Amino acid sequence: MAPAQLKVFGIAGPKKASPAAHVGKYYPADDVKTPIKTRKVVNAPKVRSSIVPGTVLILLAGRFRGKRVVALKVLASGLVLVSGPFKVNGVPLRRVSPTYVIATSTSVDVSSVDVSSFDDKYFARAASTEEEEFFAGDAPKAAVVSDQRKADQKTVDAALLKVVNAVPMLKAYLNAKFTLTNTDRPHAMKF
Repeated sequence: MAPAQLKVFGIAGPKKASPAAHVGKYYPADDVKTPIKTRKVVNAPKVRSSIVPGTVLILLAGRFRGKRVVALKVLASGLVLVSGPFKVNGVPLRRVSPTYVIATSTSVDVSSVDVSSFDDKYFARAASTEEEEFFAGDAPKAAVVSDQRKADQKTVDAALLKVVNAVPMLKAYLNAKFTLTNTDRPHAMKF
């Protein structure tokens, strides 16, 4: 009996019989992305226990940083719905991340303010393609506030102003801007 076809490499001597020619794996010309499997579960975001409807908050970032606002509701996304009121300090109805606020010990009863119609969809922006923005030119579009938003702001402000005016000095407190100077020690402050 003759042994199977042997391959000899240099002086190492005979090796095992080589297998039949191996057919390479097929690779498509274009990369096909497969979704990465994950076991993460998206839980409802937790908001600090100090942030409840009616708490006066100090905004720390964004266009209205330093302003004091009233928390109206915690939305499903974990953001907090706040209002100035607009007539007092110019802060409209807006969503704010709880990371960028300081909750103060001051609070008001906002049970009379109806905010059930406000959710994350209410604040969603109209989708515009990147191509449109690219070819639109360098001039930025002016922000246009819809009549619906203006009407909603007035109804919320009317109910909120009644609550704010009932508490002495609260209107002036909300109107005052929060600032720190070189001699202030924020770690020692009680908000």
